[in-house]
Amino acid sequence: MTINQLWVLLCTGLVFLMQAGFMCLESGLTRAKNSINVAVKNIADFGISVALFWVSGYGMMFGISRFGWFGTSDFFPSAQVEQSFATVFFLYQAMFCGTATTIISGAVAERLKFSAYIVIAILVSGIIYPLFGHWAWNDGGWLKQLGFIDFAGSTVVHSVGALVSLATLIIIGSRQGRFDSSGKARKIQGTNLPFAVLGALLLWVGWLGFNGGSTLELNEQVPGIILNTVMAGVGGMITAILYSQWRYRRIEAEELINGSIAGLVAITACCNIVATPLAVIIGATGAMVAQLVSQTLRRWRIDDAVDAVAIHGGAGIWGTLCVALFGQLELINTGLNRLSQLGIQLLGVTVACIWAFGFSWLLLKLLNSFFVLRVSLEDEELGLNVSEHDAKTDTYELFQVMDLQARTHDLSLRVPVESFTENGHIATRYNQMMDALQKNHQQTTESLEELYAVTATVISAVENSKFSAADFDSFASRSDELGILARVLQQIVETINSQQGEIAKIEQKLEISVEKQQSSIVKTLETRFGDLPQTERDRILSIQDLEQLNQLFQKAIAIDSLEDLDP
Repeated sequence: MTINQLWVLLCTGLVFLMQAGFMCLESGLTRAKNSINVAVKNIADFGISVALFWVSGYGMMFGISRFGWFGTSDFFPSAQVEQSFATVFFLYQAMFCGTATTIISGAVAERLKFSAYIVIAILVSGIIYPLFGHWAWNDGGWLKQLGFIDFAGSTVVHSVGALVSLATLIIIGSRQGRFDSSGKARKIQGTNLPFAVLGALLLWVGWLGFNGGSTLELNEQVPGIILNTVMAGVGGMITAILYSQWRYRRIEAEELINGSIAGLVAITACCNIVATPLAVIIGATGAMVAQLVSQTLRRWRIDDAVDAVAIHGGAGIWGTLCVALFGQLELINTGLNRLSQLGIQLLGVTVACIWAFGFSWLLLKLLNSFFVLRVSLEDEELGLNVSEHDAKTDTYELFQVMDLQARTHDLSLRVPVESFTENGHIATRYNQMMDALQKNHQQTTESLEELYAVTATVISAVENSKFSAADFDSFASRSDELGILARVLQQIVETINSQQGEIAKIEQKLEISVEKQQSSIVKTLETRFGDLPQTERDRILSIQDLEQLNQLFQKAIAIDSLEDLDP
């Protein structure tokens, strides 16, 4: 094995690492209820794309060209000692095919059926990417014959994946809640920004092999290519920091991530033909182009979950045009002047847009008419982890119990605790809170029942006019508020009973005084006027008011006849 083969194999591993970077980036920028779905798509599309690239993609892309449109040889490549570099080259290019395919998974995250994504992965890795790759990279490809240059795939890899993503996004629509009724975009916060930053760093590492290995040999160009790659990423990141500070008055983590990746995408097409200061400019302007495309998509209500279309599409097309704008003509070596080269570059990206976007849109639109690509609203609300893979997390179980308690008001339900995890600590505290709440609820219920008993006792005493302090003895011994109430009621009952006794005595005395006064009036009248008529006697005895009887007694003494006694 030569040093060149070893170098390309090493770069193959670095490009493969980008698959992990995309998984971390996309999982971190999407919500937890969809993170498993995103991760599964990243590993699934890699397997599918490499399999199809081995079966037909590699032959279509790098086989002997037929009229400059497709390859006709090298299908099912097999390892052979005498052709070891061909094996290395296949492995390296297979990683590129996986990269082009996996770009789509982040853009369409959180709403696309997994089965629909598999169909798209087959479409891209089996047809769209190999054919355009043949036109641009195969020595017999018609675009390459015209002088089209895309060194490591700003358009061939990145823009192709982004354009298929755009076609898919237009068909399946935006996520629930992404835009309000007026069309203003609402931010959907990713679940794990540190994980997304890790993904961006892994991509940065992988890009060293992506661009550095595209020389297909370890020569004097490699250090400069890697330097340009790093500095373009730095230029994009710094530009994103300045823009974020200017627009939001703070540094948005997503802006920093996207700016750095956009810079890397932009330099990919021309990293071998520009000076390092120009590489920084290309990276910085690539970040701005990505920002402009992102804003335009939001105005059009196109919901790209990770800004893949803006980063890989916008910055990729810009980087491809930078070949003619900033590349050294002697290094480009196509024999074209700068203006002619720019025309060829424009033709190349236009063809990419028509082929990758147009062809995929037509096929997916047709497919969507009898097989709906998007999940149902209920599945989207539930999350694709569960609806697509039945992959339940401790967080999902936590919210499931909370939702059930909210619907049933059952305080006896408890969340399963996963030990030594953050969600396990949350579940433990939640269960402790529910224990205390249930105990308090039980005590409150018992207190209310006892309060009802006290109230019933009071009502019964009032209705029957029978007040006894002993009725409250069972409650008076308590030390809480109910016991205080019972003791107060006992004191009130005792006071009422005492007052009722006094009132009874007074009434008894009044009854005696009334009878005496009635008898005095009757005797006085009989002494003065003889026997009283029975009606007059009854009338006097019917008067119970002592004051009235006193007045009648005075009148009985003063009158001259019984007729004067009538009122």
